[in-house]
Amino acid sequence: MGVVDIYTDKDVWSGRIDDDTNPASFRFHQVVQVKDLDELKASAGDFGIVGFESDEGVRRNKGRLGAREAPDAIRKQLAKLPYHFGGQTVDTGNVQCEEGNLEQAQVKLGRHVAGILEAGSVPIILGGGHETLYGHYLGARAYIGPDKTLGIINIDAHFDMRNDPEPSSGTMFRQILEEDDKAGYLCLGIQAFGNTKALFETAEKHGSAYILEKDIGVNDFHETFAAIDDFSKRYDYLIVTLCTDSIVASAAPGVSAPSPLGLDPKTVRALLTYVAGKRHLLSFDISEVNPLVDERDKTVKLAAHLVAETMQNFHS
Repeated sequence: MGVVDIYTDKDVWSGRIDDDTNPASFRFHQVVQVKDLDELKASAGDFGIVGFESDEGVRRNKGRLGAREAPDAIRKQLAKLPYHFGGQTVDTGNVQCEEGNLEQAQVKLGRHVAGILEAGSVPIILGGGHETLYGHYLGARAYIGPDKTLGIINIDAHFDMRNDPEPSSGTMFRQILEEDDKAGYLCLGIQAFGNTKALFETAEKHGSAYILEKDIGVNDFHETFAAIDDFSKRYDYLIVTLCTDSIVASAAPGVSAPSPLGLDPKTVRALLTYVAGKRHLLSFDISEVNPLVDERDKTVKLAAHLVAETMQNFHS
């Protein structure tokens, strides 16, 4: 069995109870319902969570392993947070990569993401290495069909456009742009010394837009938000992905490739909040959280807060 679906243990959704009768006092663990995908389709929620238990792409990219542990680790921290928005959130479990069969796992994740969208819910995808994004993309493309245009916004220090012999956590955007002439790519937070000159040339060859880390937030984000607007208006639909190694290592040490000059967490929150407000945004994934190399759950906790912030601001 190369790839299987596993359903989340309800025990990960537990935490403090201030009041078990007043919804205004509820935390995530008191609201989230654990259902399989068929149950979600029968009774849709506003958000559908799915995890991707994979770090095979990171292994192929010669990174630090451990991201496959992230989905449930993020859930445990998310469970404790106050639930500050209306609507129903359903946890549909994890897609698991086994025996190194990344390509099959990505297809499985794509089907799962498409199923959440078809149920009328917003997919919230908990990676996993950044190879999660390719499965995320497959699901969005399957849902919108072949003729609609799709813009992909990536908050990342790296282009992830490597021309390697096999797919990995460093190849997804080149794969997509070479396969899909109706897809476009905007990367926010690129680091000059996180990418070779050849990767900058690859990005330009494929018409990719990007903003360097040092230029994010200039002029009170006016230029950054204008660039997001300009990119977004060219596409029928958007998806957004956050690679956690875009965040400064002091705040996010638990990633495959820590960044000493990464983005401040509040900057990342501002970017996600702005993108989440786009009415044609379909879905969100967070990737590259690695609990095995984290420091006192610092990165996992930050990931949970960024997930909650993005959900709160979705289509706001």
